[in-house]
Amino acid sequence: MDLRLDLRLSQKLVMTPQLQQAIKLLQLSRLELQQNLVQQLVENPLLEDQALESQEEETTNTEEGNERVKEVEADSAGSTDAEEAQPAIKESEPLTSEEWDNILGNDWRPAQRDQIGAGDEEFPSYDQTLTKQPSLEEHLDWQLRLSSLEGADRDIGRLIIGNLDEDGYLRIPLPELVEDAHCSSEQLESVLRQIQTFDPPGVAAHDLAECLQIQLKLIQYDEAGLEKNLPSEVSMEVVSAIINNHLVDLQKKRYQVVAKTLSVTLDEVYEAVHVIEGLEPKPGRPFSIDSNSIIIPDVYVVKYEGEWVVLLNEDGLPRLRISPYYRRLLTSSGEDAGTTKTYLEEKLKGAQWIIRSIDQRNKTIVKVVTSLIKFQEAFLEKGIQYLRPLVLKQVAEDVGMHESTISRVTTNKYVHCPQGILELKFFFNAGIQRADNRGEDMSSVTVRELIREMVAQEESANPLKDQEIVARLKQKNILIARRTVAKYRAELHIASASQRKRIPI
Repeated sequence: MDLRLDLRLSQKLVMTPQLQQAIKLLQLSRLELQQNLVQQLVENPLLEDQALESQEEETTNTEEGNERVKEVEADSAGSTDAEEAQPAIKESEPLTSEEWDNILGNDWRPAQRDQIGAGDEEFPSYDQTLTKQPSLEEHLDWQLRLSSLEGADRDIGRLIIGNLDEDGYLRIPLPELVEDAHCSSEQLESVLRQIQTFDPPGVAAHDLAECLQIQLKLIQYDEAGLEKNLPSEVSMEVVSAIINNHLVDLQKKRYQVVAKTLSVTLDEVYEAVHVIEGLEPKPGRPFSIDSNSIIIPDVYVVKYEGEWVVLLNEDGLPRLRISPYYRRLLTSSGEDAGTTKTYLEEKLKGAQWIIRSIDQRNKTIVKVVTSLIKFQEAFLEKGIQYLRPLVLKQVAEDVGMHESTISRVTTNKYVHCPQGILELKFFFNAGIQRADNRGEDMSSVTVRELIREMVAQEESANPLKDQEIVARLKQKNILIARRTVAKYRAELHIASASQRKRIPI
């Protein structure tokens, strides 16, 4: 084997740390970008927020101006006539009530009289002053403290309440609770029955049937245990039998099967179904906390003098700049600075790169949104029915960038336009072929909207089946398969025709 050296020339693309940082900034959402910039301000002393610095300068100038005004007022006050000056208070003599009023002001006296004379009706109740709604656990624990349960029974009640899920069901098997509570099964079941009488009705049930049965008992009997007077056409025995044995048939609207099995008329089944529909399958639903996230758009699209304009939203984001102090320190430091100068030069390069990356990010976003406006101008002016099919490749070719760059730019970015606040990904959707093969394909988002409108306008007693929706879309010159309609219907959280069917009242 011979050993030799060869020289070869080759090109290789290397991802530098600066390029990786620029790509990372490009795909960050607005909140993530804000957090990243705040972190950069903490780590790099050469970076500073221009907005904060201007506010500090304005505050300083305002304080200096106030001091000058006070000095001028003090000088003018010294030159006033002696008749206008208030008499001096001697330290050795006690102050009278009038002198205290002159010092402290007498605004507290009528306010105090108003508070004393006002009734409780003028003040908001305690519930109106709460900053947040109580959770299901807090609501049940409050009732537990007011109940007759004491000692070990109250501890068992807290254990049961703590194991309820967000819907108010007790999913844990009773033997496990008996082991955790170190009590007998009879004692646990006794406490459980007591908690099942708490508000909301149906809480602490094991399954749907038990939950509905608990609520059914509350409908039949009042708090004193006396039977209520219900309409004669409603048979609670039929309602109870349907809950226990025919919930699946009820879900699939098989009312005739239920009537035949229970040997009752169809009208009796209808009346029982109306009673069941008034019950709550999830008792904990009113106490569920909905976390509504606030979306701040990254760009605004407005029409100005007949042309669409893209405005970048920079409110709330730090406006970075190089600190003038450290810049002067870096230029004025001599050769003996040594390590300090090297450190400042390194931080200066990092600060300059982050500022350039943010500027490039903003320009890229504006460029991509401008391209989206070009393709979806009809949608911005006329609405959802004019949304065109669009893919990343079309925008990438229009702006001269790679598809991966367009994907990063449109991820977790929002635009405020005449049609509302929309994610940039909303403008990209597949196309549905037209029946006559003429004209452009229709957007899948538009087809979903048409399906939703059809279902909203259908008769509740005779809902549209998927095949009927396909036929109606074909009349609108839209060619679509039945399984695609079922897919879009599931994405819109629309139940099937059998589940949407309602009993005529």
